[in-house]
Amino acid sequence: MTRITVSVDGVSYTDDVEPRTLLVHYLRETLGKTGTVIGCDTSNCGACTVHLDGTSVKSCSVLAVQADGSAVTTIEGLARDGELHPMQRAFSEHHALQCGYCTPGMIMASCALLADNPDPTEDEIRHGLEGNLCRCTGYHNIVKAVQAAAAEQSAAAAEPGAASQPTSAPAAEVAR
Repeated sequence: MTRITVSVDGVSYTDDVEPRTLLVHYLRETLGKTGTVIGCDTSNCGACTVHLDGTSVKSCSVLAVQADGSAVTTIEGLARDGELHPMQRAFSEHHALQCGYCTPGMIMASCALLADNPDPTEDEIRHGLEGNLCRCTGYHNIVKAVQAAAAEQSAAAAEPGAASQPTSAPAAEVAR
């Protein structure tokens, strides 16, 4: 067993894990973060996408021990004070889901895309989401949702005294 300390959605956790434990399994089985779904276990589908120190990663391709000392944001960590993140809201308002299985990973990848490129073109959105598969929607409404979230975030950033919504909260500690 290896002891790790990781901040997940603003809460610091210290746990003993098997060195071969994947981050997706640690998040789901140890921490109960079931919004991070297991799709393929081969990093092909992107359903398990989370942010690791602000970078979008497929958590089925990262060992939990590799996240030691890092900050992880999951789909559960995007909403603040009962308010959906703009991307979550846009996916809902623009019907960017059908079965919903890919949605958490798609939202996390979309947030990372906008962090890197706040005003992407349709082609840039499609290219930025290449590693996340959706077998139901055909991507049209997903692209519309990302465009809407980008417009909302741009408008909010233009407001005087506006601060962008953080991707993670200050860490509280949980030791187990």
